[in-house]
Amino acid sequence: MSDDVNIRLIAKLRELARRADQLNTELMDPQVASDPHKTIVITKELGRLRRLVDPFTELRKIEQSLAEAREMAHDRAHDAEFRELAAQEVRQLEAKYNKLLDSLKTRIVSADDEAVESVILEIRAGTGGDEAALFCRNLFDMYTRFCERRNLKVEVLDQNGSDLGGFKEVIVNVKGPEVYRLLGYEGGGHRVQRVPETESQGRIHTSAATVAVLPEPKEVNIDINWDTDVEEHVSRAGGPGGQNVNKVSSAIKLVHRETGITVSMRDEKSQHKNRAKGRRVLLTRLYDFHRTRSQAERDSTRKSMIGSGDRSQRIRTYNFPQNRVTDHRINLDLYCLDRIMQGDMDELIGALQTYDKEQRLKSL
Repeated sequence: MSDDVNIRLIAKLRELARRADQLNTELMDPQVASDPHKTIVITKELGRLRRLVDPFTELRKIEQSLAEAREMAHDRAHDAEFRELAAQEVRQLEAKYNKLLDSLKTRIVSADDEAVESVILEIRAGTGGDEAALFCRNLFDMYTRFCERRNLKVEVLDQNGSDLGGFKEVIVNVKGPEVYRLLGYEGGGHRVQRVPETESQGRIHTSAATVAVLPEPKEVNIDINWDTDVEEHVSRAGGPGGQNVNKVSSAIKLVHRETGITVSMRDEKSQHKNRAKGRRVLLTRLYDFHRTRSQAERDSTRKSMIGSGDRSQRIRTYNFPQNRVTDHRINLDLYCLDRIMQGDMDELIGALQTYDKEQRLKSL
């Protein structure tokens, strides 16, 4: 990374350190201390800042020690053996400094993403009929296996199956440390090229699916009146599931009047459980709607980065005959599709994280 980026990074960290000092001063103010709401707000912001400010404080200590060691290593007043010991310490401190600095680069550009420990992952079949639904199932299996490897918890919220065992749509909740950093780049259009099981002529078909990755915040500060702001429709759930599915009005459809955002939930036999899940998904989609809009207004440079989650953007192609995965955002070809479909996505996600980190650092 260029010296210019390092200079901007240090300047940003100094700014955050000054903000942390200001907040600490405010906490000592008797008026603030007597106001629980203000205290909570300040404490939360301070907690977020400390993830960057504490290691930056350590970095400055290393920098000071490094300057002293360099001075001793070049001081002719000391004998050669002493200067060599000082030179060894310089090399050790430089390695420690560079490692911590690189860690801070990752933290400062992904602090918001790292804070998200729960996401709603939505996978929908696109063009391609039954083959697209089967591809949707393949993506679901791929993500599930990847989550198992990373010890992330997966909960299926809703699914709409196809006749051949695929998914027209599946919605899951994934929880775990840094889950958004791991799955946040998956939002967009996914395309598959392969010979379908139903193809008797051996011809390669192209099908598609879309993926949305919506952060589920710990606190959703969205003012919503479920009686007046949302239309609720109750119906019988269709598809497989036995007599209960067809006889009991358990399926729930929620429509947010202002935005038109719609959620349908039919996976549970209980109307109350479907309603609770539906409201949870609707809140997450509303949060994402407002977050995306404010983010676009605040930062137009985001368009040049990845992880925006635009479902209309084709982000990846899975070519089964060539055992190839192509990520179009970073022009990356990996010839290990078989491993990736088994959940071995580390190389792919790592490349996306590295590219995104570089782009975000440039915009500091």
